[in-house]
Amino acid sequence: MAKVMLRVDSKKEISFYFAKKDMEETIVKVEFDTEDKWGGEVELGNGEKWFIEPGVKKFPSEMVAKRLGD
Repeated sequence: MAKVMLRVDSKKEISFYFAKKDMEETIVKVEFDTEDKWGGEVELGNGEKWFIEPGVKKFPSEMVAKRLGD
């Protein structure tokens, strides 16, 4: 499990930042994308897949994520 920061960048895309690895990527695909239920399995621009517990869509926010695969 990792704490990550999610925010909307200047291009109106959702940015995923993992401070421990100084990694910032754009989220290109998300399992649930409504105002009331956002998250689930997300795919980053670098191809990595992570799981974020679905919740209310609110950015910026700090969330707990789990890397999938490997």
